[in-house]
Amino acid sequence: MTSGSDDLLDVGHAAALVVDARGTVLGCTPAAENLLGRSARDLHGRLVRELLAVPGSWRTVMEQRDGPVWEGRAELAADGAGEVDFRVLPLTDGLGGSPPRFLVLGAPRALVSQWRQGHAFMRELFLQDRIGLAVFDNGLRLVRTNTHLLPYTGLPGDLYGARLTEFLRESDARVIDSRLREVLTTGIPLVAVDVEVRTLVDPGHGRTMALSAFRLQEANEFVTGVTALFVDVTEERLSRRRLDLLHRATSVLSTNLSAEETTRDLVGVLVPALADVVVVEVAEAVFTHEEPAPEHRRRHVLRRTAVAGIAAGLLGSVTYEVDTGGVLTGRVRPHTAQASTGRPDAVGALAHGMTVWLRARGALLGRIRVGRDESRPSFTDDDLALLEEIASRTALVVDNARRYARERNAAVGLQRSLLPSATTDTSTVHTASVYLPTDTATGVSGDWFDVIPLSSGRVALVVGDVVGHGLQATATMARMRTAVRTLADLDLEPDELLTHLDDLVSQFVIDADGAEATRPPGTEIPFGSFGATCLYMTYDPVTRRCVVASAGHPPPALVDPDGGVVYVDLSPGPPLGVGGLPFEPVETEVRDGSVLALYTDGLIERGHSDLDEGMEALRDALGSLGSGRTLEEVGPEVVRRLVPAPLSDDVTLLLAAVRGVPAESTAAWTFAADPSVVSEARAHVLDQLTRWDLDELAFTTELVASELVTNAIRYAGGPISLRLIRTSTLICEVSDGSSTQPRMRRAHATEEGGRGLFLIAQLADRWGSRYTRTGKTIWTEQSLPSRR
Repeated sequence: MTSGSDDLLDVGHAAALVVDARGTVLGCTPAAENLLGRSARDLHGRLVRELLAVPGSWRTVMEQRDGPVWEGRAELAADGAGEVDFRVLPLTDGLGGSPPRFLVLGAPRALVSQWRQGHAFMRELFLQDRIGLAVFDNGLRLVRTNTHLLPYTGLPGDLYGARLTEFLRESDARVIDSRLREVLTTGIPLVAVDVEVRTLVDPGHGRTMALSAFRLQEANEFVTGVTALFVDVTEERLSRRRLDLLHRATSVLSTNLSAEETTRDLVGVLVPALADVVVVEVAEAVFTHEEPAPEHRRRHVLRRTAVAGIAAGLLGSVTYEVDTGGVLTGRVRPHTAQASTGRPDAVGALAHGMTVWLRARGALLGRIRVGRDESRPSFTDDDLALLEEIASRTALVVDNARRYARERNAAVGLQRSLLPSATTDTSTVHTASVYLPTDTATGVSGDWFDVIPLSSGRVALVVGDVVGHGLQATATMARMRTAVRTLADLDLEPDELLTHLDDLVSQFVIDADGAEATRPPGTEIPFGSFGATCLYMTYDPVTRRCVVASAGHPPPALVDPDGGVVYVDLSPGPPLGVGGLPFEPVETEVRDGSVLALYTDGLIERGHSDLDEGMEALRDALGSLGSGRTLEEVGPEVVRRLVPAPLSDDVTLLLAAVRGVPAESTAAWTFAADPSVVSEARAHVLDQLTRWDLDELAFTTELVASELVTNAIRYAGGPISLRLIRTSTLICEVSDGSSTQPRMRRAHATEEGGRGLFLIAQLADRWGSRYTRTGKTIWTEQSLPSRR
């Protein structure tokens, strides 16, 4: 076994004995006294074999001798340090008459092993080059390093004694020096702190190093310097930055479903993290909601939607045609092409550039172009792979936005086509409405409203809300509106109409449950598609009274002519489809010039705030608008005040200004069930028409009144009421106590009767019958003669 200068079994490091050729101890060091557990006096003159745990093992120890310098291992006596490693060195060879003497060096076996392992570790640490290792003195001068820095420093000779500022960029050297000096001063180790390292020879292409450092001090705590470890983490940090950039890009891509807003957010992320300028161009078909051109087509019409970075001010939103040339792969090379518009091409003017195309589902949706100036390194294949991944995700988002916009426009268009006109104007009611579809990704919901003319100048105001969004909710809303119009045509009371509507919605649910059993696997389930609320209100311009009932819908607001706002005090019944519970009608008087406000919950929810707060805000908005403004002006203003953008739910507001029929435009009489009163009824009618200057309608109206009163006397009994109402039409009503509805039939040639209702249908513009709480009313309408 050979020795080394860094070995523990060297002179000055180990315990030592001087022995003669017989193994007699002639002298020792204090370390030997400690190792053997004996004093120098006790050791002097003793044989080495007597110091062993088994003196007879001396022969075995001596057999390990293989030269003038040899090593071995022995077990010391109980008062010694146990198993030790030793080395024997000749002091004299016995020539010249002097007796030979030997120096025996020893140390505990465990200590020797640790010492040798430590020195082997240090040797290998300075021989490896995966981790940079540098030792600095107290003045932060380089003492030793394992990294072959000399070719990169530009220094003529050895690095011993050099400072970092002599071969590193000054700003980088200062940062590292400050870190190392802090370790020297405090003794607190530095662990994996990133620093930029750029040499003076090549300052443009630096590396990122993870710097760790610890202070060096001797056993007496004297500080001798600091050791720094450098690990090149450039690629790791670049990969982390790319992943972080990809994560941030993905985050902004998932915020909305607008192609323009999405691309604007994206370029804000890519600059300056990836490039100095970024231009995104999207296929024009995305904005026209058409199918984009397939990838293989050479020419595509693109719209520039987003620009960020240097020279961004030169680029505005512009549409132009490009020729792909059949090349749809990314490019990592300088750009020279100019946009066909003749505008400056900021990307093409830069030193380094890339282009990637937006492709999804077999269609080309645009492209992303990025560029860097000469002060930054050129793009790499990893940069291209990152941009392609971002482009792939962007393309999917753009295509989803296109599909969503197309479906939403279809749903909004369908819903608007199913709703009535935004304004209506009759002789008794003027209405104006505001409908705003939701801005959420789920599409329009099921808000709806209607203004339905009823008999005798009355009008029905309806507003409802179907649970859900999208085409399913729109289709359900259409079914609901059709059902309400059909039931309203029967002139049912509001509570009775809602009861029938509730039964109908319950049937919708049953039909949906039946369809569920046959639904193909993977088909979307329209959860809650048939839940709905509805408010139905009728206004009678003669009595100036409203009757309203609600199925889970918020109450209407009543704005009186003086500007005061109150809510109709009603108890909403359950939402439609629950069944089994009654709907309570509420009757209230409405002054001429008052405005009724019907709305959906989207107007008063305002995010997640309390509904009472939203209703109070609506009261304030309606009350502060003042008089002298049209409903068409008031409605949008109220919505703007109450609803922040973007809309989380559809918003519907229906405003109705009512005006009653003047007392002089109505006339009513009551008769007994006696055939003799028919002539009296005709006389009253003729007299009243003369007062109204409607003699042109005297013949037909007299005949209609005569037939209706005669039928009431014959089939219903008394008392019988006759009423004439002059509005935009002439209305004639006959009411009796029978609940039997009249039925028009074709009389045979031999029959004397049965032709009354047929004649009425021929003479009147409209006619019908409605139930009342005391029986029924048969009514007719005739157009007023035109006045020149």
